[in-house]
Parts: sequence; structure tokens; C-alpha cells
Amino acid sequence: MPRFSIVVPVFKVQGFLRECLDSVLTQSYTDFEMIAVDDRSPDGCGAILDEYAARDPRVRVLHLPENVGLGRARNAGLPHAGGDFLLFLDSDDTLTPGALRAIADRLEETGDPDVLVFDYARTYWWGGIRRNVLARVLAESGEGTFTAAERPEILDLLMVVWNKAYRRDYVTGHGLAFPPGYYEDTPWTFPALLSARRIATLDRICVSYRQRRQGNILSTTSRRHFDVHDQYERVFAYLDAHPELASWRPYLRRKMGEHCLDILAKPDRLPACDKGEFFRRTADLFRTHGTGEPVPAELRVLEGGYAGYLLRQRAATVAGALGRRRRQARAVAAGQVKRGWSWAHERRPLDPNLAVYSAFRHRGVLGDPAAIHRAARDLAPHIRGVWVVRPDQAEHLPPDIEYVFPGSLGYLRVTARATYFVNNVNWPGTLAKRPGSVHIHTHRGTPLKYMGADLRDKPGARLGVDVPQMLRRADRWDYSLVANRHSELVWDRAYPCDFTSVRSGSPRNDVLVDAKPGDGAAFRFRHGIPEEHTVVLYAPTLRDYVRGGHIDRFDLTRFAEDLGEGHTLVVRLHPSLADGPARGMGLAELHRRGVLVDATDEPHVEEVILASDALVTDYSALMFDYANLDRPIVVHADDWGAFRAARGAYFDITEEAPGHVSRSYRELAWLFASGCWRDEESARLRAGFRARFCAFDDGRAAERVVRTLMLGEPDVRTSVPAPAAGHSEALAPSP
Repeated sequence: MPRFSIVVPVFKVQGFLRECLDSVLTQSYTDFEMIAVDDRSPDGCGAILDEYAARDPRVRVLHLPENVGLGRARNAGLPHAGGDFLLFLDSDDTLTPGALRAIADRLEETGDPDVLVFDYARTYWWGGIRRNVLARVLAESGEGTFTAAERPEILDLLMVVWNKAYRRDYVTGHGLAFPPGYYEDTPWTFPALLSARRIATLDRICVSYRQRRQGNILSTTSRRHFDVHDQYERVFAYLDAHPELASWRPYLRRKMGEHCLDILAKPDRLPACDKGEFFRRTADLFRTHGTGEPVPAELRVLEGGYAGYLLRQRAATVAGALGRRRRQARAVAAGQVKRGWSWAHERRPLDPNLAVYSAFRHRGVLGDPAAIHRAARDLAPHIRGVWVVRPDQAEHLPPDIEYVFPGSLGYLRVTARATYFVNNVNWPGTLAKRPGSVHIHTHRGTPLKYMGADLRDKPGARLGVDVPQMLRRADRWDYSLVANRHSELVWDRAYPCDFTSVRSGSPRNDVLVDAKPGDGAAFRFRHGIPEEHTVVLYAPTLRDYVRGGHIDRFDLTRFAEDLGEGHTLVVRLHPSLADGPARGMGLAELHRRGVLVDATDEPHVEEVILASDALVTDYSALMFDYANLDRPIVVHADDWGAFRAARGAYFDITEEAPGHVSRSYRELAWLFASGCWRDEESARLRAGFRARFCAFDDGRAAERVVRTLMLGEPDVRTSVPAPAAGHSEALAPSP
């Protein structure tokens, strides 16, 4: 008996079907059967299913003699299911890599609940990805099991069948089946969740829910959307047959009203001539199942007629338009006031003792600017430092940090009069550079991939990047900090602007150069990592050849297991992926279960680096900083060709690596299993890399910047105003 039976109804999806089937059959977890139901599809779906069944015994195909619709096609597959748990997958959707393993592990952890609810992400035809907006419900549901009465918010999730795993004995014991018609999930999922004694959740994206440009049934204009009324009647009939669930009637009545009004408001669902009838059917159903409970304000329109509904809709449209106009007018007026106020302040002299700092687009007191700010407090306490931070970051700042929000009057006040500007990202184009001000650009590390003007010939890397505007903003730089000769040459090439290169070293790397035994212990303690464990840090970078920038290069669970006892895997995604769907693909769940440590939210990457014993990365600039520690580095370059073609690279990291290079997961696992990751060859490669790319890092970079650029003290490294002779030969771009 397999662990899972996966029922896949199939109809007119020949263009997507192979992708769906492959997403299941290539799962690392293999204890399942697939029951594919050909719902008399008129295209080539049947032949595709037979082809897959012929080569994989886990696939069983049912060819129905007539088309019966999505719900009944699922029903046809149920008698053939022999697995412990049932999963349903629509044939234009896909399972994410590792989904079945994650589901199986969570079921075992929670003792085989009646229903397990997991997450999904919408994947749009144009390439966008958006995670379920209510994913927090899954994360906040706790580690054990519960009932719908204990956590009713579980019913706020999308009422579909395919984001859940069902214990087969539970389904058969309650006689659950799908009705005909549209919205067939409704009379399945509500009863399934309301009757379940044990529900568990999995905070992981397991299904990619395809949003097709055309062909989506529920986006088809048709009277078939009237089926929703019959489906809710079936839900209420289930309540009638189960008196113990009677208390749910007011809730379900409200959900029905909201659902039907949402369908009515959609422009592409109902023919215009049928909308009045749909409203009246909805209102009748709403009245029929009334319980004497107060009617929510947003549903009171169902107590009146269709004419009243139309008036309300038109009033809402007019109110929305007026609201937008008022907001626009207020924004224009506020802008005029701010411009006038800023102009007045710009007529005043610069404050020689005022410095403004920002890092990573105002994300906090971080990176090189933070290191310079700390040094300035010690060496130049007369210079007042003010940070520009986003409002959502203010609560995370140390209590002694003075800050302003972008675009506020406080921001305009300090940027109008500051002498020093320190940033690792370009300041907004609205910031005018006043004569006498000093702009110090720290960058965000040593460049491997193309930057600035070099992106012009790399369309994949230029997505959303305005190179001319980038260079106009870079024209404000007075000083460009570099940690090595390579960076100096790259910035001269990539940013053809009038600035002076400063051979200062990277200020944020001072703590790495001066690292002492015990540094990083606070991070280990915070995450419960035993002192004796070898910590392997995995830090992948963005991919410019995929929308969203993230691809799982290998199975993190398998890597953590292959590292073995006495090891802890720490993963840090690129900061730009912190709020996207990447972590929902499994990282957050693996962190919760203790399989690995997710350090993506750690504000200070230096702490994460110091807590680790080895680095595995692909093409992240983190490797250049990490080399200062003289600890092993492994470069995992399984897609180096695609990465370089899309983004461009200044040299071949696989030929000039800071350690061993793996080109497949098998090679990566072997490096650690054999111990080669820290052998003499690794040390030799690392020494050469460190000599080249850490040449100016001596632990005094922040001090040097403050003394030379703020206090005017001399330093032999500071003045390199023009590109060196032979520049173009020294930095030929990789083909």
C-alpha cells in the first residue's frame, strides 16, 4: 500500500500535462501512485497519459467513456486509490520540488491527521509568482493538530481540494464525494474541514497554481457560475445531516454571501443579462438560511433588490474615483510644500558636522555604512550621524540611532544641509548634490557579475534596470571604496563617472580581519547550535535568467542529511528574496523542524559568517568577504554557463576559485563526505584568492575612511583619481 494516491483529472491540457506529470514523477519521495483520469479529452492528453503509464508503473490511467466534468472525474479515480492519504492535483498545475517529502514528514510528525493543509503560489503566464496572501495562517497554526472550531481562520484559506492531503479512511468513512458542476470543491472542502477531529498545517509551498492567460474554467463567461448556489445548498444539507455542526450555519451563510457577491462583481464571470437573476438567486439563498444573527454591513445589500445593489456599486466606483483624486491632490500639494521647504533649506550653508547614512535601500544600520558610522562615533564624535530607514525598519534600530524616513520633512532637512553622504546603494534621483558635499559610495562587495554600464549588453540582467539613470546617480559620487585592485578596475569601467577610487578596504570586513575565537558564538547560541558542531553556511545568489531570481539548486534536506552528525547547515538567501516565495518553497518549514537554520532574516551577515566553519556558495559576492577568515570555501557552479550568459562575469570563477568547485550535487556531497573541502589544495586555492581579492582589507578600513575622507588626514591609499594605464587590457570582460 503506497503512502499517497495522487488523483489527477485531465481535460484539454495537452500543453501543460507533461510538466504536471513530471513534477510528480521526479519527486525525491517515491512512495506514491498516480491515478490519472482522462475525462474524454478531445486533444492528445490520452496518448500522453498512456505514454507515461507505459514507462512508469506508478501511473495508472482511466479513460472515461464520456466527459463528466472535473468533480466526477476525481470521483472516478477514488475507488482505485489504495494509498494512506489522498492528494488531488489539477493537470495544469505542478508540485514543487520536494513537496511530497515535506508532506510525508509533516504527516508523520503530526501522527497522521485527518487533513493536512499546505500552501501554494500562483504562477502567472507572464512569469510572475505570488504566494498565498494568507500564508501566515499556516505558520501561526502551531505544531500540533486542531479542529476548525479551535482555529476557524483555517476556513479563510482558499476553499480548494488540491492544497490538502486527506487520510483515505477519513474520506471513505464520511462518504465525501464531488458533485457535478462548477465550484465542486466547495461541498467537499467545507465538510472535510468542519468534520475533521485532527487538522494539521504545513507552512510550505507545495503546489504551483497556474494562472493561465486563457482557458481557465472559472474565468469563462457563462451561466455555469449559477452552479455555486447548488454547491452551497449541498453544504447546508451536510449541516442538516450533522446536527453537531449546526453552529457553523451563520459562518457559512456569510461565506456564501461573500463568495457569490465576489462572483457577481467579477467582470468576466456572468453574462450581463444574467447578473440580475444571479443576484436574486443569491439573495433568496441568503434569506432561506438566515438564523436571526445580525447581518454584516457588507452583506446588507442582499436584503434589498438588484437596483439597490447597482446603486451601491456605482456609488462605490464614484467614491473610489473621488478618493483617488483627493489623494493625488494631497500628494501634489504636499510635494509643492516639500519642494518649497527644501529649496529654502538649500539656500542655507552646509553643516560641516552632519553626515547622512543609508544601506541596502534604507533597510537599516547595516554593511559598510554601519561600520563607517561606528568608527565616526569614536574618531569624530562632533559629526552628527543620521540614518535614512524605511518606516517598517524603525522598530529594529538600536535605541541610540537618530533616523528619518525617506521623503519626510526630516529627510529633506538633513539631506539639504548634510556635508557627508554614505551609502552602498545609489541615492534617489530626487537628491540634488550640493557643491561642497562629499558622497562616499561603499558598494556592496567585490564584483563578480557585470555591473553598471556593462549591463547594457546583457538583456537578462537589465530587467527593470535603467542604466543611464543609474549612471546619472553615480555622477554624484566623490569617492568609491575598493578592497582590491580588481574592484578598482571594475568600477572605473562599469561607472564611467568622475570619482576618486579609495583603496580603503571594505569597512564591514574589519570584524572579519580582526576575528577572534568565540566570535559568532552569540549566533550559535541564539539558534541552538552546539559548540562542537561544524557549521556549513550555504549562501546562493540571484539568478537573472529566471523571473523572481531564485532556483533551488539542490535538495537542502538531503544536503543536511549528507553532512551527517556533528554538522549544522545554515542557509542565507539573497536579501531581495527574503519577502518573496523562495522561503515558502521549503526553507521556513525546514527551519521550524530543525533540519537547518534559516539565517535570511539575520540583519548582520558578519555574525552569520563568523559563526560558520565553511562556506558553500555559487556566485555570491559573499565569498570575497569570507576569504578574509581563511576558512574553506566551496563554489557550487552547476549552472555557471547559464548564469554567465544571462548576467555576464568579469572572470571565470570556476577557473579562479577560492576552493574546490562542484558542478553537480553528487560532486558537492562527495567533497564533504571525503573531507576534500578542507584539504591542502583547498587551502592553496584560498590563499591565492585571498591575496588577490582581500589585498586592501587590513582591519582598519572604517577608521581609514573616517580619518581621510571626513577628518582630512593623509593616507597613502586614498588618491587614485584616474583609470590606470592598461586598464582595458587588465580587465577584459569574459566572453
